[in-house]
Amino acid sequence: MNFWGYTVLITVFLSCNSKSINQSALSETAVLQTHSAEKSPEHGLWDSLLKEYVDNSGNVDYKGFGKDTESLDSYLMTLAENSPSDSWTKNEKLAYYINLYNAATVKLILDNYPTKSIKDIPNRWKKKWVLVGNTTTSLNAIEHEILRKMEEPRIHFAINCASFSCPKLLNTAFTPQNMERLLSKATVEFVNDVKRNRFQRDKAELSRIFKWYKGDFTRETSLIEYINPYLNNPIDTKADIDYLDYDWSLNEVQ
Repeated sequence: MNFWGYTVLITVFLSCNSKSINQSALSETAVLQTHSAEKSPEHGLWDSLLKEYVDNSGNVDYKGFGKDTESLDSYLMTLAENSPSDSWTKNEKLAYYINLYNAATVKLILDNYPTKSIKDIPNRWKKKWVLVGNTTTSLNAIEHEILRKMEEPRIHFAINCASFSCPKLLNTAFTPQNMERLLSKATVEFVNDVKRNRFQRDKAELSRIFKWYKGDFTRETSLIEYINPYLNNPIDTKADIDYLDYDWSLNEVQ
C-alpha cells in the first residue's frame, strides 16, 4: 500500500474513534440529564421557611419573610431546575405542585408588599411568571390545568391564596411521604373551622370553595356526603346549603 493509502486508513481510524468518543460523551450526558429529570427535589428549605415565618393558624409574617427572599428564590429555582418527569409518582407530583403554588404565592405577595389583599395585585393568577423547567406558567395553570386534573379534591385545602378565608397555609412542607397525612389534616381542619364553615343538624353554611369547585367534590357523591367523613359531628345529608362571604384580606400575622 502506498503513502496515500496509509494516510486514508489513519484518517478513517481517527475519525471513527473521534465519533465513538463523542457519542460516548453524549450518551453519558444524556444519562445524567435523565437522572436529574427523574429525581424529585427535596423540600427541606421550604419547610424551614414555613416553620420560621408561618404560625400554627396559617398566618404569615410577610415582613420577616421579606428579609429572607434569597432563600425563597433559591427554593423556587430548585423547583424550576427539577421539574416533574413521567417517572414520578403521583405523590411526588402533588408535593411538587402544591409547594410550588404556595411558595410562588408568597413570592407574589412579597414582590407587591405591602398590600391589603392579593386581589389588589393586577393579573395575580393569570400572569405567566412561574418557572417549571423551560416553561413559564401561571398560578391559574398550576391549579386548574395540573393539580385539579390529578383528581385529588383535597388539594383545595392544601393550596393557599394568601387570604383569611382560604384554607390555612400549613407550616410544614408537603412531601411524598407525608402527603396523605397532611391532606387529611388540612381537610379536617378546614371543614371544622367555624370561621370558614358552620354546621347545624339540618343546615350547612359553607366556604365558597365548595361552591366554586363543587364538581371536584361531587364526582361520586353529594357535597354533604363528601364533607361528612371529615366533620367532627356529621350532619343530615339532605341539609340545606348556603355559602359564606369570602374574606380576601391578607393572611398576615397581626
